[in-house]
Amino acid sequence: MKVSNNLKPGDRTINLFGVKFYNFTFEEALEEITGLIDKKVKTVAFTPNVDHIVKILRNNEIKKLYEAADLILNDSRVLFIASRFLRKSLRGKISGSDILPGLCKISSTRGYKIFFLGGRDNAAYQAAEHLRSIYKAINITGVISPEFGFENKEVENDKIINTINLEKPDILFVGLGMPKQEKWLIENKDRLDAIFMIGVGASFEFASGMIRRSPKWLQFLALEWFYRLMKEPRRLWKRYLTSNTLFFLFFIREFFRSFLKIIVIDS
Repeated sequence: MKVSNNLKPGDRTINLFGVKFYNFTFEEALEEITGLIDKKVKTVAFTPNVDHIVKILRNNEIKKLYEAADLILNDSRVLFIASRFLRKSLRGKISGSDILPGLCKISSTRGYKIFFLGGRDNAAYQAAEHLRSIYKAINITGVISPEFGFENKEVENDKIINTINLEKPDILFVGLGMPKQEKWLIENKDRLDAIFMIGVGASFEFASGMIRRSPKWLQFLALEWFYRLMKEPRRLWKRYLTSNTLFFLFFIREFFRSFLKIIVIDS
């Protein structure tokens, strides 16, 4: 299996808020991912949103996790819009909850082996069943909804890794929430016999129908976060209040830095 340094940044990356994004459209991202799988290039991918960016900027350990990732894709319409004001235009929003069904559809025709790890309330099992009903030829070879704190129990963690390695999946979707999924993937990447590994957050819940996604028009207006807040206010109000406020402050800082650079260059 090849190593992930076959990914060559070149002109395809944009540094935004200190994070190296691969600047793809959604279709280009799927093409890149399938190319990596076909070439058996071992890859860890993350899809940060606004809340993730705030955590990266405030926590050096989380920042290091993202620096260790091979492929980072934008999972935020807010970041998409902000990038234009900062003159570092991202080309699209590529969320884990869109990548999961997108890759499952492709996998059903290419024969990729898929493994699900994570999800609350057995969402991963329900997502697998739902996707099997849509894509009859899909090959979901394993599903594990682990107990809370499994990553801190050596025996349990080893058991899960061994189960995944027995299947040798082409795609490993990990939905443990941020930053647990990022930490687990980076720490265990070399032990996992999988090709493409990606943290997908609550994507199993979306794919299973347990949580409804916001309407497309709200996503376009960068208000998907507001829709989710209205659906789960007790669980999400603190996250969105804190992250959205801090992100706005970080954005203002970056905007003035960018503005000052333009003045210096023009002078």
